[in-house]
Amino acid sequence: MARNTPKNPSDGVFRIDKFVVPAASLPAFVEQMREIEAMFERLPGWRQKHLLTQFGGTGEFNVVTMVEWKTAGAMAVAQQIVQQRFAEQGIAPAQVLERLGVRSDRGFYIAA
Repeated sequence: MARNTPKNPSDGVFRIDKFVVPAASLPAFVEQMREIEAMFERLPGWRQKHLLTQFGGTGEFNVVTMVEWKTAGAMAVAQQIVQQRFAEQGIAPAQVLERLGVRSDRGFYIAA
């Protein structure tokens, strides 16, 4: 059975999102992700982020994002702030993904 809290409180928590992005949508999608991730750097508890594109291999997902937060609480607050900013800007993430033809798999992780 998986744990739902880190072994050590300083281990951090991770949000890892994997995407299948059509080639024609890749530039617009990556730009959107960079804008979103830039918000994270200014939020309390943010540690690091990575936006990765696949260059080889057989995996289905061609874009992966990983954001590390100091605590699950910091990550939850960040999610609320980002959702509020989306609402203020009239951005509906699900509609953006649909318009770009993107499929996603998202999850929250801790060190094993």
